[in-house]
Amino acid sequence: MQSKEKIRGVQLIMGYWGFIIMLSGFITLLPLLVLFAYPEEFTHAKCFYIPGIIAIFVGYALTLLIRGKGKGIFRQHQEAVILLGAWFFAILIAALPFMISGNYNLAQSVFESTSGFTTTGMTIVNPDSTPKLFLMHRSLTMFFGGVGLMLVLMSVLSDSMGMRLYNAEGHKDRLLPNLIRSARLLFSIYSGYIIAGMLIYRGLGMSWFDSLNHSISVYATGGFSTRSGGIGSYNSLPIEIATMVFMLLGAVNFVMHLYLLRGKFKTFMSHCENKFTVFLIALFVPLIAFISVNSIYNTFSESFRFAFFNVIATFTTTGISAGAPLSAYAAPVIFLMILLMFIGGSSESTAGAIKQYRVWVALKALWWDLRDRFSNKRVVRANLINRFGKIEALTPQETRGTLAFIMWYVGIALIGTFIFMLFGNPLQNSLFEFASALGNVGFSTGITNYYAHPIILWTGTIGMFIGRLEIMIVFMGLGSIISSVKRRLD
Repeated sequence: MQSKEKIRGVQLIMGYWGFIIMLSGFITLLPLLVLFAYPEEFTHAKCFYIPGIIAIFVGYALTLLIRGKGKGIFRQHQEAVILLGAWFFAILIAALPFMISGNYNLAQSVFESTSGFTTTGMTIVNPDSTPKLFLMHRSLTMFFGGVGLMLVLMSVLSDSMGMRLYNAEGHKDRLLPNLIRSARLLFSIYSGYIIAGMLIYRGLGMSWFDSLNHSISVYATGGFSTRSGGIGSYNSLPIEIATMVFMLLGAVNFVMHLYLLRGKFKTFMSHCENKFTVFLIALFVPLIAFISVNSIYNTFSESFRFAFFNVIATFTTTGISAGAPLSAYAAPVIFLMILLMFIGGSSESTAGAIKQYRVWVALKALWWDLRDRFSNKRVVRANLINRFGKIEALTPQETRGTLAFIMWYVGIALIGTFIFMLFGNPLQNSLFEFASALGNVGFSTGITNYYAHPIILWTGTIGMFIGRLEIMIVFMGLGSIISSVKRRLD
């Protein structure tokens, strides 16, 4: 009996895209559940069931290309091509409800859906006047984008071939020896925190709708709110404390959650990123509180309260607001917030930006370089780092890769800043705005808004997309597509 011919190349890529398109269709249909609580919004239902049903049928047709057939191995960087296409189609399908509503054009719709899936939280809609179907749609894109589209897909498919897709999306470490079980456990932890957050918010006085939306947004470190004033509109210290806790949990490496849930607090706190988080809070909160007192807030306690909240909201890349508006803060505070937006949260968390692990490695590399320059040349020292409670030696390749990533990140940030400046925006606001987009933070000085020039919105969209997929995957995917096209033309 002859073995089945294995599917490779374009057919394999399109087959996997089919599963993502189907998933995106189901995501687009999910907001319709809101109609049970708000039936008066049925007039908006067509904005969701039309693209949702079409996406499911189109996606299913594409899955037939690989369903029940043997799958060949991915060629070089093909997993990056699949990943790029998957996120592109998911964002495009999620943008369709906004476009069908007739209130948003293509640039605005794609900007909003990209902001959701990348857990950025920048928005061009007014949540106070936007129908709840659309608010829930935004939050659901943030839910699935936060945990990762490939992780959700692999949790359902149990496809061993798809593990390279799982890894390509940034899930490098296993929670369990089996990768499929790891994906499912991670998804369970993620969902469990969101359910817990919803119940806590409800107990603190939010409505069920607001509780669910804010729980998703905060733990996914996204920042979308059902109110234009964000968390600050509630003027509630208990709600702010609960929000800070869930922002911090969202910015913690997923592997670390196992140690936390198992009560291994010593191991949890020994991890380099968790130490760095404590350092950031201890350094930046007093600085910002001291600068802001008298100029914005009347008392140091009030200044400290909102400095604590905003520091956590910034480096966790949640970007949800409380306290005074950004325009009220002095330039030194904006500078400190930009630094925090570049640093970001832990690796393999829902947070964005450069990530604390890379910044920690870069700082250690600077120290190691100074140490080696002033020490005895005959002494050989290992470059050690505490990762997941274990002392590990860093290889020169990993250090070089980390520094290269940071340089690429800063370079892209400068390009985006320059584009924003071309439209008459000052340097400080432009750098803040694009750093927020690239870092998937969501704070805005107002440059990206409903009336912004399409180039501004597309620049922000590209920044959010590159920031979420962490640059190299985008480069590899685009490089593979270009080389494939070039081979066909030759």
